[in-house]
Amino acid sequence: MRNYYYSAKWNEVYDFVEFVANNDPFDTDTEEGSHSLEFTGLCNVILDRELSGYRFVGGRIAEVTGKEEIVEIEQALQAPFAPVKAHFERALALLSDRKSPDYRNSIKESISAVEAVCRSITGDPNATLGRALDKVEKKVRLHPALKGAFDKLYGYTSSADGIRHALLEETELDFGDAKFMLVSCSAFVNYLILMSSKAGLKLR
Repeated sequence: MRNYYYSAKWNEVYDFVEFVANNDPFDTDTEEGSHSLEFTGLCNVILDRELSGYRFVGGRIAEVTGKEEIVEIEQALQAPFAPVKAHFERALALLSDRKSPDYRNSIKESISAVEAVCRSITGDPNATLGRALDKVEKKVRLHPALKGAFDKLYGYTSSADGIRHALLEETELDFGDAKFMLVSCSAFVNYLILMSSKAGLKLR
């Protein structure tokens, strides 16, 4: 194992460390099937010390180094709604794939997570994000400027040349686009959950 580690390519080293974090049979600080918080925390200390461009986020090694960004993403991954969590997990997996990252579908998953939490708040399982945001605005006193910003983002992902309706078309998408959407959507979902709690709403 030592020989493999020191002869592996850079991305294979990260893959190996990520595998260890998610398959530690002696870990006792997390539930079965989740990653070792103690191990990933220690790894992040070392990655930070060595000025690596990668950090553990939600059990995956991703090209995200900002502490605030990591906090927002990991908090969103703990959302108490299965569809929201599933979309963010998929978005992170697509973004952090070191062999063939899929930025287009990572963006799609991130915005789908926002749509899922808005559907939960409104109780309308079929509402599009645009329609759901209109209802959310009234239920949680969402600031018009904030709603407008996500209306525009949703418009970008739903336009004729956008993500959802042009998945097979060539577009100028890169890591920066996907990372921005993942962090922004994570922060917005965390905000909506907090505001819903303050408003006394029971999400479903």
